[in-house]
Amino acid sequence: MASQLEQLKNFTTIVADTGDVKAIAEISPQDATTNPSLILKAATMPQYKHLVRDAIEYGNGDLSVAMDKLAVNFGIEITKLVPGYVSTEVDARLSFDTEATIKKGRAIIELYKQAGISKSRILIKVAATWEGIKAAEVLEKEGITCNLTLIFSKAQAIACADAGCTLISPFVGRIMDWHKKADGVAGYLPHEDPGVISVTEIYNYYKKFGHNTIVMGASFRNKDEILELAGCDRLTMAPGLLAELSSSHATVTRKLKASNASNMNIDEIDVKHGTFLWMMSQDPMATDKLAEGIRNFAADIVKLENIIKPQLGKPKVR
Repeated sequence: MASQLEQLKNFTTIVADTGDVKAIAEISPQDATTNPSLILKAATMPQYKHLVRDAIEYGNGDLSVAMDKLAVNFGIEITKLVPGYVSTEVDARLSFDTEATIKKGRAIIELYKQAGISKSRILIKVAATWEGIKAAEVLEKEGITCNLTLIFSKAQAIACADAGCTLISPFVGRIMDWHKKADGVAGYLPHEDPGVISVTEIYNYYKKFGHNTIVMGASFRNKDEILELAGCDRLTMAPGLLAELSSSHATVTRKLKASNASNMNIDEIDVKHGTFLWMMSQDPMATDKLAEGIRNFAADIVKLENIIKPQLGKPKVR
């Protein structure tokens, strides 16, 4: 029998969640996602020193430009290995600034354009705050596709769909982490996993009401969470989990189907700004994990800046 990974590919698009170009080459996924934490890890690997050097030279003394170029450099290498989307993340510190996020998204796409990479290959990754969602709405209208990340609630998911976002990344494992701590338990059965339940509800809502936004489950803690979401539009996972799925040949059963949602009793919700804020205020898990995710990504950006900054030198006259 085919491996679980090969079986899963029959009804779900597989995405690699890593900045390690070598690992992506070995996996051969359809798409790839990165984030500041993954770029930080990859940028400290000796085999990618040339990408760091190039970014520093391109930045010409400007730290912000060098950081954008570094993220894009990894993205360029990844586009050579995957046929689909590559996600590149906007600075998490801009998560509550709509105009700055729009500006940064455009700048990242321009860097890809300079390298000969079409914007159709790139997803600009933005934290799903209200301000981030509004920025993505503008970028999408300009033909710049977006991946709204750090999704922990239906409020975020619906707002993203209403904004016309190309893709969302609900974080399965982080939702489960919060509930484990809150409930004082060691874990959950796969079908009772709060992260799995959240993504399933979002998937069914989208299919019920005809939203085209892609649901890409992310942040998995184990392969059982992945298998419980078999049939989701996309699933992004770390190389270790991909290897586990590749080494197992147990039967994979499809769990999610768009056709099943049509007869489900689901209420449609009109998520305006006030509704969004109210729904988030009533969801302590989503509020906590969104803020924590932004803080952690921002902290890793600062760590990477501290590696790059001493190497910048003085600007050269061009």
